[in-house]
Amino acid sequence: MLNRYPLWKNLLILLLLALGLLYAAPNIYPDDYAIQLSGTREAYQVDEPLLERVSAALEREGIPNKGVELDEGGNGLIRFADGESQLRAKPVIANLLGEQYVVAMNLAPTTPDWLTALGAGPMKLGLDLRGGVHFLLEVDTVQAVAQRLDVYVSEIKTKLRQERLRYRLVDHRADGSLEVKFADEAVRDEALALLRREYQEFLVTTDEQNGDYYILINLTEQSIAEIEDYAVKQNLTTLRNRVNELGVAEPLVQRQGRNRIVVQLPGVQDAAAAKRIIGKTANLEFRLEATPNAAAGSTETYEFRSQPGRKATLERDIIITGSSVANAQAAFDENGMPQVSITLDAKGGQMMGRVTRNAVQRRMAVLFVEHKSRTLTETVDGVQQERRIPYVEKRIISLATIQSVLGSQFRITGLESSTESSELALLLRAGALAAPIYFVEERSIGPSLGAENIALGVMSVKIGFALVLVFMVLYYRVFGLLANVALTLNLVLLVAVMSLLSATLTLPGIAGIVLTVGMAVDANVLIFSRIREELKNGMPAQSAISAGFGRAFTTILDANITTLIAALILFAMGTGPVKGFAVTLSVGIVTSMFTAIMVTRALVNLCYGGRKLNRLAI
Repeated sequence: MLNRYPLWKNLLILLLLALGLLYAAPNIYPDDYAIQLSGTREAYQVDEPLLERVSAALEREGIPNKGVELDEGGNGLIRFADGESQLRAKPVIANLLGEQYVVAMNLAPTTPDWLTALGAGPMKLGLDLRGGVHFLLEVDTVQAVAQRLDVYVSEIKTKLRQERLRYRLVDHRADGSLEVKFADEAVRDEALALLRREYQEFLVTTDEQNGDYYILINLTEQSIAEIEDYAVKQNLTTLRNRVNELGVAEPLVQRQGRNRIVVQLPGVQDAAAAKRIIGKTANLEFRLEATPNAAAGSTETYEFRSQPGRKATLERDIIITGSSVANAQAAFDENGMPQVSITLDAKGGQMMGRVTRNAVQRRMAVLFVEHKSRTLTETVDGVQQERRIPYVEKRIISLATIQSVLGSQFRITGLESSTESSELALLLRAGALAAPIYFVEERSIGPSLGAENIALGVMSVKIGFALVLVFMVLYYRVFGLLANVALTLNLVLLVAVMSLLSATLTLPGIAGIVLTVGMAVDANVLIFSRIREELKNGMPAQSAISAGFGRAFTTILDANITTLIAALILFAMGTGPVKGFAVTLSVGIVTSMFTAIMVTRALVNLCYGGRKLNRLAI
């Protein structure tokens, strides 16, 4: 009996191993520490003169870099030899460029272009191995309450008009409460009964000043706490949606304390885009243009976003906001200009239809609202302190005539670029933020267990792997050497598949690799022990090889299938590191089955197949 694989099977094994080596190769090229630059708006471009200014500033500060380049996306990239230089450079560049540019720490790949062209890329490492980007965000809960009060102002006006109760004014007071002013006491008392009946969350009192009658409205402490809690939870959901749109593997988005949110993006490749998308508190407001005879105090004037200096006067009443958007897709109009196609939810569509029914041939504006902050440095008792000053920027992006009654679907035009339309569609699709958020902290995360512990962990894996190799050679001799070759190829295939899947390798994932190594060796031990047993029973060498691989196969398959089922359950039920362990283990089971059985058998056939054997080195 001769042990041989047909030619096609040998070629198939060689092809799979060659592909494994090819797609595992990018992992030998370590990423560079880098800082990525991008403009906050289309008007702020990153170009060669700007990069020359950055390079000169770094040279003045004595911060070495490996090169400054402009990537295909129009972003600037400065590469550094180590993380210390990267950390020193970030504040220098941020102070030089100001708020018009996003300055974000990043890891820039060094994979050769020919590998990238074949779709090969390195495996992503989790926060506990190589780190990533860490954002600490603070939710402006004070603004959340103020925004809810704005909604109540519009609702109260509508209810009073529906009940034909004439009022003079509904507005905010300096102390954060709302006031409703009436000229008649009897009307005021009717409105008081209405508001107490409709709004249980209000503390409603009355007042009289200079012949006017007032209703004073304050939110209860419980209502304020509920609004703040809702704002944080809604922002959590929105940020998770935005992170999912970015396609980041195994991100962490969780609440911290009363009003803060932690976002961790392991192995992120475009930190600048991540910061721009995650941190942008953009929203939309749809308002009618004010009529010439509009009452004083009922209008507001805004500039156009793309045409500084051009202004329009709008009604203060908001028709709907971005929170009513159910779907948004970036597209181009018939003239090739960027636009966003909007689909409203049922309530938003009804509101839009009700307002525009009586506003045909009037113009409606789309107001782009951004909550920003600027940092003010001041000296207090001889110590410099930084204080964040929040502010709201509202600009018109579109002012178009209403040709017919609008429903739940329409388009937004007047955008500056396709990039802006794509980002606006993403933000609206992910959901509006219930309250503004501000970056409190941004940093690059190192290994969570410390660089020394990671180094010791890697060293222990190397030592354990080496001991396994030595044991197999000493105990099984030539067969042990062949098993070691297959085991090494198994690790190559495992890394290749993980890279192709864009999976994130974490410390638990390394544990999965170690377990895979043990399982792969275990399969070879079962096979080789079976061959020894058959030889002791007097079976010829070639027949013993065939029986060893054939009869041990069932046992190996059963053991691996049960482990694979457990790994799939861990993947389905687990999160974060547990899921990372499950992915590595599942892939490792498949690759070890291939190498321990087919590759080892092919190597044994190559050494012993086709020959008459009197004894085996096993």
